[in-house]
Amino acid sequence: MAKPDIHPQWYPEAKVYCNGQVVMTVGSTKPELHVDVWSGNHPYYTGTQKIIDAEGRVERFLRKYGMSSEQGNKKKK
Repeated sequence: MAKPDIHPQWYPEAKVYCNGQVVMTVGSTKPELHVDVWSGNHPYYTGTQKIIDAEGRVERFLRKYGMSSEQGNKKKK
């Protein structure tokens, strides 16, 4: 048997908001949930993809720590 007065309050009709709009209702311990991504706008489910990083992470790392070929050529001259 569960102990009384130790469990959080359960909200069976908690509203999930994305960009200010209600996108679904779920059961939760909070009455409102605010999310940035859900299945309706996630690239995996929608089939679309946004380009987040135009410059590659590896190139940025190499440039930051002085390992790029451009900086190596400058040091040799």
